[in-house]
Amino acid sequence: MAPPTDEDIEWFRSTFRPIPKAQLPDDCIEYSLYCVSTSNVDSTEDADLIRNRLTEVQKAAAELVRAFLKDYIWQRDIFMLEMIREDGLNLLRGRTEYGDSIEDEWVIVYILRELTRQFDDLWVKVSDSDGEFLLVEAAPTLPSWLEPDIANHRVWIHKGRLLIIKPEKDKRSIPKPLTFREARKIIVGDPRRLMHSPTIEAEAFYRLRNYPTQIADNLHTSPITIPRKLAYILHIKPAYISPAVDAFYIRDPISLRPLKSKDTSALIFKPEDLVTVSVRFTRVGYAQLKSQDFELPPAWKGKLPPETPKSNYARAEMGVKVTSGFEMLLSDPQNQDKVAAREIKLILEDIESGDDKLPTNDEIESTWEKREDDEKWLDINFEDLEQELKGRHGADKSDKSAGAFGDQAAQENLQRIVERFEQFLNDDRAGLDGADLIDETDSDDCDVDTDDISSDGEDKEVSFDEDEFSKMMQEIMGLPTKPEGNARPMMMKRFEELNSDGD
Repeated sequence: MAPPTDEDIEWFRSTFRPIPKAQLPDDCIEYSLYCVSTSNVDSTEDADLIRNRLTEVQKAAAELVRAFLKDYIWQRDIFMLEMIREDGLNLLRGRTEYGDSIEDEWVIVYILRELTRQFDDLWVKVSDSDGEFLLVEAAPTLPSWLEPDIANHRVWIHKGRLLIIKPEKDKRSIPKPLTFREARKIIVGDPRRLMHSPTIEAEAFYRLRNYPTQIADNLHTSPITIPRKLAYILHIKPAYISPAVDAFYIRDPISLRPLKSKDTSALIFKPEDLVTVSVRFTRVGYAQLKSQDFELPPAWKGKLPPETPKSNYARAEMGVKVTSGFEMLLSDPQNQDKVAAREIKLILEDIESGDDKLPTNDEIESTWEKREDDEKWLDINFEDLEQELKGRHGADKSDKSAGAFGDQAAQENLQRIVERFEQFLNDDRAGLDGADLIDETDSDDCDVDTDDISSDGEDKEVSFDEDEFSKMMQEIMGLPTKPEGNARPMMMKRFEELNSDGD
């Protein structure tokens, strides 16, 4: 067989399309941490040093989690770093599914940013299903050359700052996405191409402006009435509330089966020996429970207190939802491989065997936390919303309780979005790609920090996506959007099971 000619090779290059990289699932953040050696040459010695350095980063990350997230509850997955080897290089990588709790994503960004402040050689890259989401946050301030399709490995968190790798000065070269090796070569050998813009950085990290104090505001504590056995489980491991809320929120007829019978003998958590305890939720999880109507299971009828006083009934009603969520979590076969379900079953075995003792009423009253957070953040008054959209002109902004909806962070986020939208409408250059607030050419007048790192139409119809706007508003308020489309990987099997019941 004759060797390929130059013409054959050129044809192959022009027609070849590489296998696309697998996209991240919705509501998932991926983070990659690299220790960049000052040498461009890979060696065994460098590899050992980097591996040891990454181990130090892992330990420091664990310390930060203990310091800032001791009592934190994740909506889905936790923050975790695993050492891997990719393309001959050692790095740390993690992937966290955060569900509807967008704040979990920003908690992770905060921890990673703090890590880079501790290690001068640490470079961090974050992405989600939207790609380089830090650029999405800073979209109005980006230079026009920085398009999503060329942003890969150009956006980094380093020493607590956001750095962007600029394209080559040669105007004839077309900007393209980089590999990590290409990015590392620029970082080490051509640092003048690293751009640090305080304006872009402020927009990209805007959601972190109140961290770390805001971390506690992502949670909500409320008293609920539940079986003593369940109260004990939540007392020793509060994080179990999240998978139970998830099981309740995405329930279907199959998962509801154990709750349909009046017979309580088959229930894991029987509606008896009830106690009222304070339980910590994620805000999103609490809103998911609170917002859904739920018909009282037959076994629970007659077990709830009178509807007056209202607070006692509301606590019992929320307790039914939580208990039902745990019942579905442990009974549904599709949850049998979940870590939380397996661990809870082990605790139940210890309780049944007598190895674990349930708390007495006196112990609960004297030693357990009693707390009830204000639910005002759940309320949305549309007159107040209109005031926020108008910037609350004439209102006394020092009075945070007057005519305010949600919490302060939600109000600030909303006002910021309105300001950016007004900028877009008032920008004659704005088209489908958004407002160009920074010229295409690198300018010394651009708001760029040069102390350490240097930096060098036709009107189009704009469409309004009502669904995206609705989702955005719900995220601002910390409310759930809707069950994820990928929350049922075994959906077809579930349909088959459901159909078999009717045969």
